[in-house]
Amino acid sequence: MRVPRHGLSIGIERTESNFFLSIRAYGKLTHKDYEKITPVIDSALKGVDDPKIDVFFDASELEGWELRAAWDDFKLALKHGSEFNKIAIYGHEHWQELLAKVGSWFITGEIKVFENAGEALTWLNAQDPLRR
Repeated sequence: MRVPRHGLSIGIERTESNFFLSIRAYGKLTHKDYEKITPVIDSALKGVDDPKIDVFFDASELEGWELRAAWDDFKLALKHGSEFNKIAIYGHEHWQELLAKVGSWFITGEIKVFENAGEALTWLNAQDPLRR
């Protein structure tokens, strides 16, 4: 019997009020996955005035969300949406383009999908004139 593997791994780097968030998602995400990840993000941003977040989201092994997990993702976007500067989604699935379009309704920063991880990181690291 094969047990489905799923989850999120996260890395957070900080320079003053600038954050680099690296998230790798795999399998089908659940509500329990978000119960673990949301407090980590909230804690990292707590007490920071006007944080700016760049995200590298590795969705190359993401199969989707359970309905309740999708709702958790939506709530996370509503709570922190104005804090995101750039989000690079790395993946190979057509539905990830749709994910980026829907996400742009709730997030003030730019969202782009890439089929190459290196290109995604290059785009994220490009100098933003507002952050010089």
